[in-house]
Amino acid sequence: MDQPPLSPEQKQDLLHRLARVEGQLRGVQRLIALAAAPSDCDAAAQQMAAASKALDRCFVRLLSASLRTQCGAADELDAARAAADHLAQILDKYL
Repeated sequence: MDQPPLSPEQKQDLLHRLARVEGQLRGVQRLIALAAAPSDCDAAAQQMAAASKALDRCFVRLLSASLRTQCGAADELDAARAAADHLAQILDKYL
């Protein structure tokens, strides 16, 4: 049987982080909907940047957790290398 890509703890951590990003984005939506002054746009831009950085950190956390789980559970060096290669391809594709 294949090793799950993430442990239950890793999944919970990622879901918690994503929920915070979701909350930030809802706040940005409210800021934009209620924008009445240039400073409101500044605040929305600041929150968008913060949400973007938080999502980027979540992406890195996902890949590093997956790397630890999959490579750590590999029975053989070839399996660990294959898992690492797969995750490197994801990095190459999305970064």
